[in-house]
Amino acid sequence: MHDRRSRTRNGFLVVAAVAALVAAVTTSATATASTARSSAPKFSCTKGNFLCTEVSDPESVFGKEYVGHDEPSLLFYSNHPGSGNQMRYRGMLPTEPPSKAIPGKRSYSFMNYIAFWYGMAMCDTQSYPETVHTCKPDSNSNITEPGAAQHAGTAYMELQFYPPGYVQQFAGSSCSATKWCVALTIDSLSLNPVTNQQLNTSCENQILGGEEYVNFAYLTHNGEPQGPPNPLQFDPVASGKPDLGKVLTLNQGDHYSVTMHDTEHGLQTTVRDTTTGESGTMTASADNGFGQIKYAPAKNGGCTMLPYDFHPMYSTSSPKTTVPWAAATYNVAIDTEIGHFDYCTHATSFGGGCSGMEGVPQDREPTDEDDVGCFNAWASTLVRVNGCEGTNTGFDGTSYLKDWPNGNNNLRPTPTIYTSPTTGDDYDTQYSRLAFNTDLPRIEFNTCNRQTKAGCTRIPTTDDGTPAQFYPYYTSGNALGGCAFTVGQSVPGFTTRDYGKNSQYGHILKVVYTAQGGGTIYHYNDFQKILPNNPCPQPQG
Repeated sequence: MHDRRSRTRNGFLVVAAVAALVAAVTTSATATASTARSSAPKFSCTKGNFLCTEVSDPESVFGKEYVGHDEPSLLFYSNHPGSGNQMRYRGMLPTEPPSKAIPGKRSYSFMNYIAFWYGMAMCDTQSYPETVHTCKPDSNSNITEPGAAQHAGTAYMELQFYPPGYVQQFAGSSCSATKWCVALTIDSLSLNPVTNQQLNTSCENQILGGEEYVNFAYLTHNGEPQGPPNPLQFDPVASGKPDLGKVLTLNQGDHYSVTMHDTEHGLQTTVRDTTTGESGTMTASADNGFGQIKYAPAKNGGCTMLPYDFHPMYSTSSPKTTVPWAAATYNVAIDTEIGHFDYCTHATSFGGGCSGMEGVPQDREPTDEDDVGCFNAWASTLVRVNGCEGTNTGFDGTSYLKDWPNGNNNLRPTPTIYTSPTTGDDYDTQYSRLAFNTDLPRIEFNTCNRQTKAGCTRIPTTDDGTPAQFYPYYTSGNALGGCAFTVGQSVPGFTTRDYGKNSQYGHILKVVYTAQGGGTIYHYNDFQKILPNNPCPQPQG
């Protein structure tokens, strides 16, 4: 563990100021792609970016700047061939309350979570652990014993849904004042755990995400990315600021389906708005500009983008089909990224720190180190409220208050609803088991000893030394023609089962990783409970 106060106050989700989006990168690079690299600066996952998958031991990878991500998740298991690479979900987006902000009384989806996503493990032969330079897609031959150094290079895909109403991407997290959008993101880790060598610093400084590099593309109507998605050529304006004429947007309250399957040239993701009939798609292919970053640890190793078709890694989904560098033990999963928004009386600058006080009006206190990525009310696309969107490591932001949907639609959004996935050629095969997971031990910096599990709790401790007021959990009820899930708290009129509320996350889990030199180490990184069945299968029809 280390002192949270040692981390930077300047960490932020994305580039801190609009002017910085067009500043030039001064370091050189070599790109094998046919188009020139972007001249825009990149940002690092050390800044707590919502795009980035939580790694197993970020302090040793990124240093003290890393602040972590809180990711309560649903994990789905099936032995059916294809369940690790082909699935369909159904969902319903929330409807937001009236747009006039009433701090401490009225909440919005962007305050509860910065994104929710559907995930899957992917092949990336230039990613961790850098010991095997082949990966057979869609194959359980990639499964190894926990902590084995000889594992195919692995990335993680997140199909991220972004709530509306706050500061627009790529400065904030919203695409629109009133509508949702979706992006295909793939995270890779340029690190060899056996030698403890990582990508050269010069290259890290030029690519989206840094050492944990990210391919990013919004789903578009025609399936073509609006700008280069690969980490070297990505541009925060051309690739990151959504063109609402090209990008799929969904209305509040709309029903939708998510279909993901492998193709000859990479994973294809499609979201269909079944309320409006519109759809968006994206294939993670070299033709669409997706690419790896060549693993080059030497100081003068350069920075090379290798055009690449990203394919799913595994055939099935089980506790063995994991990402060997991630904190959470997931493959096929639904995740809610919480712990970002907090109120702020005044932002020092656009995307800067918070001056004055943090917290709801009835419980304000002096600002502290996790109040970063802050905006004054004028910067919002709709809901005029001062706030910060950096990672809230003090566990005192709005995610940790009882501000989640509660049936009062004048003060709270309606629930965010999604089903379990189905798989098979006709998407008619259910997943047989389900697990609840949260990576709280990984991010409880000031209380949890991840070697002894002392001080690790399912209700995190705030930076005031007291338990958080609330920690969200999953419930299920009747929606979309059958059983479906939401996250937050029990919702009158929807919830029929709460799975024990916070106890649903089960016991602390010892996760085994590759150690320097080729042995194994472990960290208590998660709470996890695997159920013997799937109590909420997707409704058919």
